[in-house]
Amino acid sequence: MAQFFDRLDERLIRFIEAQPMFFVATAPPDGRVNLSPKGLDTFRVLTETCVAYLDLVGSGAETAAHLKADGRITIMFNSFGDKPLILRLYGHGRYEDRQSDFAQRNGAAFPDHIAARGYVVVDIDQAQTSCGYAVPKMTLTEERSVLDKWAAQKGEKGLKDYVDTRNRRSIDGLPTGLGTEKEGIS
Repeated sequence: MAQFFDRLDERLIRFIEAQPMFFVATAPPDGRVNLSPKGLDTFRVLTETCVAYLDLVGSGAETAAHLKADGRITIMFNSFGDKPLILRLYGHGRYEDRQSDFAQRNGAAFPDHIAARGYVVVDIDQAQTSCGYAVPKMTLTEERSVLDKWAAQKGEKGLKDYVDTRNRRSIDGLPTGLGTEKEGIS
């Protein structure tokens, strides 16, 4: 039976901290729903009603675009271990770049990752647990190192160029707010 919470308690925080991956879902008012898996120890609980994760350079920037367009976000944690549980965090998010006030105040709480692009900060409206009985049990064997190797090969300038050329718009053409060129300026 689903249970709803208006804030994270210690039990839910411990559950979040024990999960090696999470899923992020966003959508603009019109356009595709995006669902992305995340990992690499990038998620942090900041308060009982605010969480954030370190956003890493990727092939797209859907979350940034959708938060800019609409703000709604759902984050899901799922137990793949012995005790089944699913936790969803419903809220409104914003994207913070690595030079923001948020980064200055909270950046030390996150890993120093070569592919760090910014932060997704979520104010939680509601949390919900459900059973997860139909989710398989699986074992994590190791984290992937592909992104680290790819980012190291690109280097700082190559990553900046990648974001500037590939992460400025979503797949639906929405502006992401990422990159050095600001919206409307060529």
